[in-house]
Amino acid sequence: MVPRMAIKPTIMTTDMNETQFGGSPLLLLQVWLSPTFPIGTFAYSHGLEAAVDFGDLRDGAALREWIADLLGYGSARSDAILLAGAYHAARAGDARTLADVNDVALALCASRERRLETVQLGAAFVTILRAAWPCASLDLLPPQEEIAYPVAFGVAAAGRELPLEATLGAFLLAFASSLVSAALRCASIGQTDGQRALADLGAEICACAHFAAGSSIDDLGGVALRSDIASMRHETQYSRMFRS
Repeated sequence: MVPRMAIKPTIMTTDMNETQFGGSPLLLLQVWLSPTFPIGTFAYSHGLEAAVDFGDLRDGAALREWIADLLGYGSARSDAILLAGAYHAARAGDARTLADVNDVALALCASRERRLETVQLGAAFVTILRAAWPCASLDLLPPQEEIAYPVAFGVAAAGRELPLEATLGAFLLAFASSLVSAALRCASIGQTDGQRALADLGAEICACAHFAAGSSIDDLGGVALRSDIASMRHETQYSRMFRS
């Protein structure tokens, strides 16, 4: 794993009157990250479909290692740091820093499809939030610009005063679950293997969330090269069911 810096736990007081469902931020996170939340996550495999096609992911153990690498070294780790950066900027009401975080998020996309994935999920997420879950922090988002999904999520979480580390953990679990679902549909693993992979990833998800909660944009960086290459290969894959 990437070396973890020493950090202090994130402590935050949540105004329960600012959240729905009897004041439970965890229930609100479940709504936003549910497969039924209409942003289209099911349409993206994050390059995993190409990895299956090229023989990199043949069983549950390989899938577990693939996702663990993304949490420790790759895009999941970067997205968590970006989410935290957007969260802090939104809490401070700092629109300029928020725009900078979003620019970095878009610049870090390793392929055309990775960029398509994050901006389309981000746009859909913001649209649904403005219609059904509005909060003032959304007004800080750069107008008329593409918004990366983790940036949009961080801004929304800040606007609802959701606890940062819990938000990060839920976001990362949803990311891992989405990849497991994609692997199931690619017929590379079975249902039980998928659940075993998720169960075994608990420590990596919690470690990544804890690290990102105390991180800064200076901590960005990744070396999950096979995942990035798979995303590039997917752009020219002959037969495919996913958009990335």
